[in-house]
Amino acid sequence: MKNGLQAILFLLLAILTTTACQTVASSTTPYGGVIRIGHNAPFTGPIPLVALSGRDTIAMWLEEHNNQIELDGKIYRIEVIEEDNQASPERAARATEALITTQNVLAIIGPYASSQAIPAGEVANRLQTPLISPWSTNPNTTLNRPYVFRIPFLDDFQAQVIAYFLAEEQHVKNVAVLYSQQSDYSRDIARFFREEAEALGMTVVYDESFDADNLVNITPHLERLIQTNTEVLFLPQYYNEVPIIVNQLAQLGWQGRIIGSDTWASSELLTACNVNCEGFYFTTHWTPSNTSEPAQRFLQLYNAYYNRLPDDIAALTWDTMEVLALGLQQCGKLTGNLEEDRTCIRQGLASIEEFEGVTGQMRFNEQGDPIKCVLLVRIEGQTAQFYKQVCPR
Repeated sequence: MKNGLQAILFLLLAILTTTACQTVASSTTPYGGVIRIGHNAPFTGPIPLVALSGRDTIAMWLEEHNNQIELDGKIYRIEVIEEDNQASPERAARATEALITTQNVLAIIGPYASSQAIPAGEVANRLQTPLISPWSTNPNTTLNRPYVFRIPFLDDFQAQVIAYFLAEEQHVKNVAVLYSQQSDYSRDIARFFREEAEALGMTVVYDESFDADNLVNITPHLERLIQTNTEVLFLPQYYNEVPIIVNQLAQLGWQGRIIGSDTWASSELLTACNVNCEGFYFTTHWTPSNTSEPAQRFLQLYNAYYNRLPDDIAALTWDTMEVLALGLQQCGKLTGNLEEDRTCIRQGLASIEEFEGVTGQMRFNEQGDPIKCVLLVRIEGQTAQFYKQVCPR
């Protein structure tokens, strides 16, 4: 009995000692040992799958890293603060400001789509807070914004890849472009493609914009398209919009081909298109057939967690978390002063020259943009099959 009592007293003493040590440690650790990271994503609105895929990946990354990171001998817990931008440029900007000025985050993940990332990036740069977009490909997201970074390739390069593929490999002469005028992403990549297509000798026989918020009235655009002699339509729209357009074209008797951009990469698009997208190509950032060690390790891990294959948003978000962690480690030490620490993290991110992620090998330039390869996939049996990889020269 005496030995049992001594054991209990010893256990209580150990608990009290541990608690006291933890209290002392947290009181001397900046921010109480908590690093707050913002997640600016479209949880509601037309593209919620983007936000949910990002959320799942962030949760998996945190669990794999015990929800912590060590800096300067101190252990920090990572807390993610979510803001729903509803896929709205205005709300994305307001969400960014709220995360910085009210939630006191040290850095922000997202927004994803360029239409939200561009205005959000302007706010983050003005308030000197690091922001990393996992998915935004528009050059304006990071242009002259030293606090803004990204993980994906850029629209001008993917437009070059698409135009070259059509002209040199598919021997296309006449192309068409249909895009959303109010979308920074759609409008600008359409312009890049148009310029590249004409430079390669193709003729743009149809070039129209439409209101993506009013897809029920897109039929007149499609009827005019059908009257042209175009061989291939370039359709740089989001995964929720493409099936509506493709299926209407099929109903109108369209016999031509369609090629898409990286916003096509979603299982929802493949399902909603049914057979009407068979044989079409699109560019993307990720494919499960990637044989690199980081990619296969991520694929197995994600499948073990969620019992499904990761999409390109998941892969890009994982690389975003890895780059953010690397930027924190490059910073090395936090002081507890928000302005100083945000600047330190920015400098840490800017010092990253090369990184091998699950979406490929990348080199970062002075704009915070990665120089990396573009993947081209072909839709077969309602799945996206790897076709080729095109890398910058």
